[in-house]
Amino acid sequence: MDRKRILVVEDDAAIRRGLVDALGFAGYATLEASEGAAGLAAALTADCDLLLLDLVLPGRDGLTVLREIRAMWSRLPVIVLTARGSEDDRVRGLDLGADDYVVKPFSIKELLARIEAVLRRTPGRPRVVSMLPFEGGQADLDRNEITFDDGGRAELSDRERELLQYLASHAGRAVSRDELLAKVWGLNPAGITTRTIDMHIARLREKLHDDSASPRIVLTVRGQGYMLAVANQGPSG
Repeated sequence: MDRKRILVVEDDAAIRRGLVDALGFAGYATLEASEGAAGLAAALTADCDLLLLDLVLPGRDGLTVLREIRAMWSRLPVIVLTARGSEDDRVRGLDLGADDYVVKPFSIKELLARIEAVLRRTPGRPRVVSMLPFEGGQADLDRNEITFDDGGRAELSDRERELLQYLASHAGRAVSRDELLAKVWGLNPAGITTRTIDMHIARLREKLHDDSASPRIVLTVRGQGYMLAVANQGPSG
């Protein structure tokens, strides 16, 4: 079984090292960052299961990082670590979408218990889809190809395969352009204006023989992004 991966964003090197060592001893894989911008980039682009986030960070502070993460990716569990123990600070962090709030100093035993509790109530990472059947054919994502019931076929580029695989792993959920840019392209979407997502979706629809005027496979969810249709779901524009 894959180890859960935790991202630690903490500017105090001694505390960060202690957390990373304790998490590793407890069986977790870890990533780390020492300031806000690097922590945000890692949270958006790395494959992690939970974020431990200090509030007082150089550059972007923890609350700003949390706000931006929630604006771009709502599902990453976040536990805030801070010396700020006032009720207002705790409420603000929770209002911004933190899953839990731990005030320094804390014991490692308490922190591990809170991590386990948050992970228990958080859905696991979506399974990786290798074979995707659809009306009229199927996509073999291990071989980067689409085959049709009439004998036709089309090849997928690596990026098209990654895009289709991500949508398939989140079928039935609208995935924002920012999330796709972060999780498929590996880019921090903050401040980026690009049409590359829409162009790749258009090419993907063409290869799937999915009518762009009335798609039945890769749907547009207005104001939210794109969604791979689940079984028996009707068309959407």
